[in-house]
Amino acid sequence: MLDKSFSPDGTETSLYALWEASGAFSARPGSPAKPYTIMIPPPNVTGTLHIGHALTMTLQDTLIRWRRMQGRDTLWQPGTDHAGIATQLVVERMLHKEGTSRQEMGRDAFVERVWEWKAESGGGITKQLRRLGGSLDWPRERFTMDDGLSDAVKEVFVTLYREGLIYRDRRLVNWDPAFRSAISDLEVDNRETRGNLWYIRYPVEGQPGRTITVATTRPETMLGDMAVAVHPDDERFVDLVGMNVILPLTGRRIPIVADEHSDPTKGSGAVKITPAHDFNDFEVGRRHGLDMPSVLDEEARITLTEIGDELRAEDGLADPAFVRTLEGMPRDEARKAMVAELERLEWLEKIEPHTNQVPHAERSGAVVEPRLTTQWYCDAKTLAGPAIDAVESGRIEFVPRQWENTFYAWMRDIQPWCISRQLWWGHRIPAWYGPDGHVFVAHDEADAATQARAHYGQDTALTRDADVLDTWFSSALWPFSTLGWPQQTPELARYYPTDVLVTGFDIIFFWVARMMMMGLHFMKDVPFRTVFIHGLVRDERGQKMSKSKGNGIDPLEMIDSYGADAMRFCICSLTGLGRDVKLGRRKVEEYRSFITKIWNAARFCEMNGVAPVAGFSPASVQSPLGRWILAELAQAVEDATKALEAFRFDEYAAVCYRFVWNCFCDWFLELAKPVFAAGDTAEAVETRAVAAHVLGTIMRLLQPVTPFVTDSLWRHFGFGPEGSLITAPWPQPEHLEGASEARAEMEWLIRFISAIRTVRSEMNVPPSRLAPVLLRDASPVTVARAAKWSEAIGRMARVSEVQPLEGEMPQGAAQLVVDEATLVIPLAGIIDLAVERQRLEKECAKVDGEIAKVERKLGNADFVARAKPEVVAENRERLETFQAERVRLKAALARIA
Repeated sequence: MLDKSFSPDGTETSLYALWEASGAFSARPGSPAKPYTIMIPPPNVTGTLHIGHALTMTLQDTLIRWRRMQGRDTLWQPGTDHAGIATQLVVERMLHKEGTSRQEMGRDAFVERVWEWKAESGGGITKQLRRLGGSLDWPRERFTMDDGLSDAVKEVFVTLYREGLIYRDRRLVNWDPAFRSAISDLEVDNRETRGNLWYIRYPVEGQPGRTITVATTRPETMLGDMAVAVHPDDERFVDLVGMNVILPLTGRRIPIVADEHSDPTKGSGAVKITPAHDFNDFEVGRRHGLDMPSVLDEEARITLTEIGDELRAEDGLADPAFVRTLEGMPRDEARKAMVAELERLEWLEKIEPHTNQVPHAERSGAVVEPRLTTQWYCDAKTLAGPAIDAVESGRIEFVPRQWENTFYAWMRDIQPWCISRQLWWGHRIPAWYGPDGHVFVAHDEADAATQARAHYGQDTALTRDADVLDTWFSSALWPFSTLGWPQQTPELARYYPTDVLVTGFDIIFFWVARMMMMGLHFMKDVPFRTVFIHGLVRDERGQKMSKSKGNGIDPLEMIDSYGADAMRFCICSLTGLGRDVKLGRRKVEEYRSFITKIWNAARFCEMNGVAPVAGFSPASVQSPLGRWILAELAQAVEDATKALEAFRFDEYAAVCYRFVWNCFCDWFLELAKPVFAAGDTAEAVETRAVAAHVLGTIMRLLQPVTPFVTDSLWRHFGFGPEGSLITAPWPQPEHLEGASEARAEMEWLIRFISAIRTVRSEMNVPPSRLAPVLLRDASPVTVARAAKWSEAIGRMARVSEVQPLEGEMPQGAAQLVVDEATLVIPLAGIIDLAVERQRLEKECAKVDGEIAKVERKLGNADFVARAKPEVVAENRERLETFQAERVRLKAALARIA
């Protein structure tokens, strides 16, 4: 006998171990079955399972389990990313606690230490994915710095270099002064920061007393100013274009240039141009051929190395001696000193409070500095062309379709991809330099030495490039490097291209697009056919989850509290096309109730002798109840399959929920109670067989999303051995011929009972008080059905009798219409109608007041414009709820008017 309740704790661990040990998750390369492949977005080796992981992994696992049941040869490729900056940060913090540093250890010892950490502590997230129930092919697990994947990285780098698609260039990059490395845009967090706008007067050369005022948020970079820009159509400055100004503090002459980058409506209308420290200024500098000296070093300290010779004293305009005191000063300190000096020299016009977006490094927290450095770049524009064409031609489809526009916008304006990082942990760039700086790109040092010998005519000492590659470079190769490329393996031939990529929209450009570029270039085919883009996980009010708000959800805590099945079903039920997932603890708890409902239904079936019947044929069923539930089951199977095919996870979950909770539990099992109680009658035997068939199909239908509870019940009822549900066949819809008559009869019964229940609830009729139901204008069919199902109606609707109305309409009766018949429920003597009418009127007035308040708020344009979108959405939802309640109350009043 089943326990009174399902216990996820022990069940999940033991069942997962059984699945994994049995090889149930494994791909079958030798199988004649059609392959179905999903590549996991490799989580950072430093990572722990967060709610975003839980979302994307649940969706992928649901697809894989479903396709596996359909008989496909499924490969869900697992693995982790070496996560250069994140991993280096973890180990450096460990070393700091030990009183040492990577610099003291040296590069080789530090890298060895990282490998030791990875072996001992890294990859904990893969254990947590098991807790979630992820059916990944674990023996195939890969790591982006495995030998095989590292070979792929070197092959790609060398090939692209020789094709002219990888090169070195001096450009601006996002620079993390704490790590002293370039970082990607994805590793930059723009934070709204309160600061100031400093208005500084720059004297115009040759026009004593005339100045041009620039407004800047970064006065500390003015040492690197190369020009002042004004808009070409700004009449205030037309006569100054082409002239020079004297740069305060340094005395250097810089030109006034006309450029559309300057916005006449902002600040003073004139902006200082510092090409080496601002991305927009860099482009202005290139357009006007300006020099680009850096005035901040790799730690964001003032450096005068590139401008020292240009310091000159001008009468009262500059003080080179002061400027030299700034050497080596951190940028924040330098800003204060320079502002004070500008004020002393009377070049500071005013200071205004100003709020702007300041970029911070996601990992270190340091303010990111645009910095001009020599880095390795990849010609992304050339590689982007075939990727754009693949989407335009339909070879790759985005779901939802609107994400294609985002993809096009990014790809058509793509910039060179900075692929080098000044770190020690990662794929070291396969480049060596001769004594004159000549570069030799090679697969290994021996290959580089051979190239150098040919170049110099003799053996020459070479120096290895110290940088490593951007983590996204290796992960861009993930769909084919994990399958053995550059070796032409059987797995590569079978499982590439993959079928679907499931990921969030935030990495469409950083990962999705780069996999397309690399896959098309090296494999001559797309890496995946479909890209399913899911939304972000937000809290129940639609707010972004964050530690500061305290509204985050730990999926492991949810699994501990409610079980993995509840967590997974909740995620699926909330994942619709093109919208974010509003998730909260209360939601997971609600779906734990669904898991409990399944368990209780199965326990009820077991207590009533329900067991699988060999050779059961749905077509043989005669009873209306049995034929109805089988027809509903067939429709549910069809709808669930269509939903999964369309990536409508919410619809799949809703179909399963409605059928299990409403059709099977609330109606079929309730209506079957007297049949079961009748013993071993022919009808009872048939109904038990139907119940067993439906229960087994429910287990198969739900296995992709709730694998633990369903597999437990599958074994317990004898549908198959323990752990076998994962490979049971996906159900096919079995539509019964001539089932329409049974469906019409049962749907009428459900409407009839539901309508009476609604009235009893609205009128506050106590459950203990039975009420008669009189039928007016009822057809003979309705009268016959009411008589046939009188026991069920009486028991489930709390009705004393159902009879045709004879004579006059009774006083104090509620009326409602079901199909052609009017149901008359005499309530006089059962409830106090006057009191009930007064209660309903009072509730109506209260709801009307709430509606008025919310409508006033939403009618306030200022509120709608200023309030957070989630607050506005919440008020609109409240208004809809109140309006629906008013309709319900008005209908209840009308029934007893």
